[in-house]
Amino acid sequence: MAPAGAVVACLFPGQGSQRVGMGRDLAAEFAVARRTFEEADARLGMALSRLCFEGPEEALRATENAQPAILTASIAAYRVLEEAAALEPAAVAGHSLGEWSALVAAGALALGDAVVGVRERGRLMQEAVPPGEGAMAAILGLEAEAVAALCAEAAEGDVLVPANLNGGGQVVVAGHTRAVERLLGLAAARRARAQLLAVSAPFHCPLMEPAAAGLARHLAGVTFREPRLPVVSSVEARPVRGAAELPGLLVKQMTAPVRWEETVRALAALGATLALETGPGRVLSGLNKRIAPSLVSVPAGDLDGIARAREALAA
Repeated sequence: MAPAGAVVACLFPGQGSQRVGMGRDLAAEFAVARRTFEEADARLGMALSRLCFEGPEEALRATENAQPAILTASIAAYRVLEEAAALEPAAVAGHSLGEWSALVAAGALALGDAVVGVRERGRLMQEAVPPGEGAMAAILGLEAEAVAALCAEAAEGDVLVPANLNGGGQVVVAGHTRAVERLLGLAAARRARAQLLAVSAPFHCPLMEPAAAGLARHLAGVTFREPRLPVVSSVEARPVRGAAELPGLLVKQMTAPVRWEETVRALAALGATLALETGPGRVLSGLNKRIAPSLVSVPAGDLDGIARAREALAA
């Protein structure tokens, strides 16, 4: 349990946390969750809710569908917590795509604008690199500096960089497929665990520059407001309070690494003692245990999670 008077941070998951059935139990139980899915469906002009609740999994996994689906399920959970548990977080943050959810939760971005934006983001990311030319891999057991050195050694003129600095000895790299394959051999020689990820494009690396340019054009027509609470940017690992810099940070995020370990430490520095993973899955809660063991982490994306979060908030 979190200590009495817990200072709460909400953390929003990124792509890969999607699963068929996400949000279904919340929509069945809470009108505010149903309305959230209905709002997203109406704005996108598609049955996103049915895709979340029923699949098929292959369609849900497609980047341009997964991103608005995860965002909507995350905001549904957040709104349920606001209504059912009087949630008032001290700060919010999100892992990659999750930063868009964090901006919606903080009132900086309308849900409708966000789901349209991340659907376009997903499309742009998918189209930026031809199939098979880019890849990502998770490296476990090496510190970030060692992985960066391996990337430089394996690149051989290709693109290969750290993409997710997740902490706890976990670094995800992204770049040209042939460079990632060379890195796997180098990592194995150093007795580090390395695994190719089942992703459709190499996110958070310079190969995403065409997608970043397209997103910048899209965001030029989107209204951002000043967040009503601090949003810790995963690009710069610092709290953001002004509206003017938000579009630029979302564009920069496309090609820059996700500095998740530093983001969690920044939340702890703000005084957070309880982290609610507000959305599908429990990936971020697992990372938190390695980054900041004193930060109590509760996955809060389904009915059971909402119940656990209510208990933690009431403690």
